[in-house]
Amino acid sequence: MSSRPRRAVRRALTATLPVTALLALAACGTGTTPAADSTQAGAPGSPGLTAARAALAKYSERPATISVTQPVGKAIPKGKKIDFILCGVQSCKDLADFFTEAAKELGWQVKQIATQGTPESVQAAYEQAVRDKPDAVVASGFPRAVYAKQLAQLKAAGIPVIQSNADDVTGDGISLLKNGPKDVGVQGEMLASWVVSNSGAKADTVYFDLPAYTILKPVKDSFAAKYKKWCDGCALDNVDVPITAVGKDMPDRVVSYLRSHPKVTHVVFSLGLLNVGVPAALKTAGITGKHIVVNVGDAQNYQYIQSGLTDGAMALNSHETAWLQADALARHFTGQSMAVGQKAALPNMLVTKDNLPSADGDFPIVEDYEKQFKALWGLS
Repeated sequence: MSSRPRRAVRRALTATLPVTALLALAACGTGTTPAADSTQAGAPGSPGLTAARAALAKYSERPATISVTQPVGKAIPKGKKIDFILCGVQSCKDLADFFTEAAKELGWQVKQIATQGTPESVQAAYEQAVRDKPDAVVASGFPRAVYAKQLAQLKAAGIPVIQSNADDVTGDGISLLKNGPKDVGVQGEMLASWVVSNSGAKADTVYFDLPAYTILKPVKDSFAAKYKKWCDGCALDNVDVPITAVGKDMPDRVVSYLRSHPKVTHVVFSLGLLNVGVPAALKTAGITGKHIVVNVGDAQNYQYIQSGLTDGAMALNSHETAWLQADALARHFTGQSMAVGQKAALPNMLVTKDNLPSADGDFPIVEDYEKQFKALWGLS
């Protein structure tokens, strides 16, 4: 495998880049909803707090096994050629690198096609894939409407397309979708379990969201539902952030908000990218005592956690997603359905300083996932 420390540095350096994937068709904007009065927050030992702590205990455990247990059972053909279309941000490049590692184990060749996440660059990448005529196409982060023409061409050519981290559904050309809308809601529950537990069900919370990144909406909705259920009467304010703020004035926005809302105790970011630079900005502004948790952790946020500058993060399951995609294609290339992969649940974990496996930023959630997948492929 490639050097993880080098990857961590690369991720840290690119963490301030704007998120461009999944934004082509979505509108940007800002807005808030009024916060509720937190004076009636649940008391310690309340049913809500008990439920939140139970959920947090579950999500804090590091899963030991992948959810796919059925061996491929047939010799997997070598020499397959796969086009992997990148989304323009580092997390997608990491996913592609992890997939490439899995493909190498299977004797396949992977061609990574870069994009800037714009509709034009995405369409051009898919046009390249149509010309390449690979055995399969893998991508992450694009809404179907952006590449509908090329998807239809790939479907007509019998070339499977598998996606992840996209606000989409399977069918009509997409053979596999992981971390889709039905999968990511649990991330909001994980974040809510930490906030409610940490505050003793007496939180006053602000949730910073990227509404243009539409795959994050189920996370926001799940967080709000569980927070309301477990922390009855606790204040919750939602602040929508435009993409133009990422990597630019996001820290200033957070400082400004917290200065005008001094009672806020907990800050939640729907994407770890939004937290980059915030701890330093808070320190400079003299704002202390705020607890921060992020969705989709990365190298920078794991380093923040290790240093005590951020409290927690939902760890992204990129390693397991990439290898599960390879597993699904292995089944396809042996004449089997990808249903095993579609039904498989991806691992999740809420990390804090107490259980952080690594500050590199690309640690696997299931430590020996490679060994487990290779066993299913008859390689061990």
